[in-house]
Amino acid sequence: MNLQAEKLEIVKLILETDNPGILKSIKGLLKKVDKSDFWETLTQEQKDEILAGMNDIESGNIIDYQEFIDRFR
Repeated sequence: MNLQAEKLEIVKLILETDNPGILKSIKGLLKKVDKSDFWETLTQEQKDEILAGMNDIESGNIIDYQEFIDRFR
């Protein structure tokens, strides 16, 4: 089913309901859609840790997952 068909199906279901609770929930869901970049919600410490991890990957400072797990078994 394509996106337009999905939207039409949802509209049809909304129009058919008389339940105010459902309508309120749908409205709340649609208003909660946050279009901001998640990066902006992070603390500076979190950003620094992510960037440090990315630098480690780029510089080859990584170990195999299984090797890491085996160290702690």
